[in-house]
Amino acid sequence: MIDVQFADVARAAERIWPFVHRTPLERSASIDRELGVHVWFKCEQFQKTGSFKFRGACNAVLALPEAAVRGGVVTHSSGNHAQALARAAQLRGLRAYVVMPTDSVPAKKEATLAYGAHVVPCAPSLADRERVAAEVQKETGAYFVHPYDEPLVIAGQGTVGLELLDQLPDVDAVIAPVGGGGLLSGLCLAIHQRQPKVRLFAAEPAGADDAARSLRSGERQQVTTPVTIADGLRAQLSERTFAILRQHVEDVIVVEESEIVGAMRLLWERTKWVVEPSAAVALAALRQEGVRRVWGGRTVAVVLTGGNADLDALPWLVRRDPV
Repeated sequence: MIDVQFADVARAAERIWPFVHRTPLERSASIDRELGVHVWFKCEQFQKTGSFKFRGACNAVLALPEAAVRGGVVTHSSGNHAQALARAAQLRGLRAYVVMPTDSVPAKKEATLAYGAHVVPCAPSLADRERVAAEVQKETGAYFVHPYDEPLVIAGQGTVGLELLDQLPDVDAVIAPVGGGGLLSGLCLAIHQRQPKVRLFAAEPAGADDAARSLRSGERQQVTTPVTIADGLRAQLSERTFAILRQHVEDVIVVEESEIVGAMRLLWERTKWVVEPSAAVALAALRQEGVRRVWGGRTVAVVLTGGNADLDALPWLVRRDPV
């Protein structure tokens, strides 16, 4: 069921390097002092289309044979994979169809359209996303590029891990957000092949905690209606990503909505980086007191997954009636 290995990640790195940014690994002295941890941030908010998703989408679109993509490509996504696939298809001159929930961040929808994709709305549930995407695929003959369960996508996301180890070979642990598990699966395959002793952790919103419950129970769990400000993490683990995470991830740290907002605001204020709520989840996990005690004085890499924030709905803004 896994069907993706380290060799696929290595091939993905060779395939996509002319098209993606090698994102920086940065620090914040004030955040280090506050947490008592040597924190390095892998800044995927500076990736093309504003998130790590471009790596996986680019790898998939470039690797697919001509016969498979004559009808274009199709996916379902709340935003970041949507933009990434649209841009990757644009690079290859393919039509892109994107099924987006009606509650998607408007800026993400606008960016997807700007990259030339045809956007098809759907109700905000995984079942509706899958149903409408299947209908579009049947009508157009487009190739379905799953946002996180496609092996080529997982391999592309794994290139984040290869870069991180090149930049920080003595890292003790890596924490990344988990939604559908595509990024984390790629990180597992890349990092543990190169550095088996690096400890890998996931961070997840309490309102979408299927990964935490799945890994602790040993069986894949579902959250029927995920509720979290981290819109990019409302997806559910697939059988494939669950199988990979079970082999590599030590634990899933669950964070509350207030902790996500606090971590996001801290990053905006201290580093001046525009990050979206999903990207702040891993830092929110590291800020928990128990986690800080474990990692005090050690070197931890936090993956900041994207910067496509909704600037019209920043979570700390307080609406006041005009005077």
